[in-house]
Amino acid sequence: MPISTGLEVLCADHYHPLHGQRVGLMTNPGATDAQFNTTYQIFTHAPEIQLVALFGPEHGFVGAAADGAEVNSSVDPHTGIPVYSLYGATFRPTADMLKNVDVLVCDIQDIGVRYYTYLWTVSYILEAAGEYGVEVMLLDRPNPLGGSVIAGPPLDPSVASFVGRHPIPVQHGMTLGEMAQLLNTIYNPSPARLTVIPCKGWQRVMTWQDTGRAWVPTSPAIGHLSAVQHYPGACFLEGTTLSEGRGTTLPFEIVGAPYMDGITLAESLNAQNWVGVRFRPHTFQPTASKWVGQECQGVQAHITDLNQWRPIETWLKVICHIRALYPDKFEWLPINSKTGHCHFDLLAGSSILRDQIEAGATVAKLTAGWAEFCAEFEQLRQPFLLYE
Repeated sequence: MPISTGLEVLCADHYHPLHGQRVGLMTNPGATDAQFNTTYQIFTHAPEIQLVALFGPEHGFVGAAADGAEVNSSVDPHTGIPVYSLYGATFRPTADMLKNVDVLVCDIQDIGVRYYTYLWTVSYILEAAGEYGVEVMLLDRPNPLGGSVIAGPPLDPSVASFVGRHPIPVQHGMTLGEMAQLLNTIYNPSPARLTVIPCKGWQRVMTWQDTGRAWVPTSPAIGHLSAVQHYPGACFLEGTTLSEGRGTTLPFEIVGAPYMDGITLAESLNAQNWVGVRFRPHTFQPTASKWVGQECQGVQAHITDLNQWRPIETWLKVICHIRALYPDKFEWLPINSKTGHCHFDLLAGSSILRDQIEAGATVAKLTAGWAEFCAEFEQLRQPFLLYE
């Protein structure tokens, strides 16, 4: 059965909830309808909508900036409407940004992973909107990883950052609309007036393949659905000096470094017989990020069975395996002077995981305490679920 996103549900209702409102829009080019019209295009051509402000998350309103790069506010050349960056001088809309806005519409495709920053941009929007009396409308979209799997380590509030502000699992199994309701209710000191327009026809058991929709890139490094499927685990590579494939055509599907032997690594990984994955030797030369311009050897991970695929556990095993093979070369990224923490710890939610890996713990031991946390979150999220 075809699904309709919140955008399409709103369009079918002729934008009725927005009539007579001054509308702000937070989106990027990854938010489209089934005909690949972007939400921005639809809103600017709809006479029923009075669009007064645009907002962009990480990578900018046009989705072109590199990961972590600050983006400046600007003016939209097609409409003359101000475009406010929420990933530059501020993560949070200011009173001046919201002064002419009655309702701020958020429509952006999330990927269902704690590190992915669009979720936290929405959290800041909810906090500012609650403080300044602006309504928020979120047009929901499917979680491409499905709504059933909950996995990953907890987050200690002492390492809260823009890759994890609150203690939710790495893979939380919620849509952005569901998560917005949870964050607004539990963590927002001044809850906003929030309306979520749910998807029509989506069910929790459905992954992106079940929606029948093409994947539209949501950010520069998430150009393919396969990158989404690897991301919950492969993103941990960002906290090491290993290349996670940024600056190549296969980000989050490959790993490597100049000192590796790809054939040896692939053979030793495949000898582990991990379910749902096989590894192929791969040589690449990044054009950006780590090891830029240098030839790296490593592997590409190929998912062979999505039903058995466990990205977090698998990529942690890869990291542990590479560290064991190259103990004198493997390194974590050092403590960041701005955050005061290792980037790996920000992703993992604490220093515990890194400390355990350094102590030689098995992945079974690394993950041993996660089930209780995930079960508690399963109960916590129940009141906010919108789909069967």
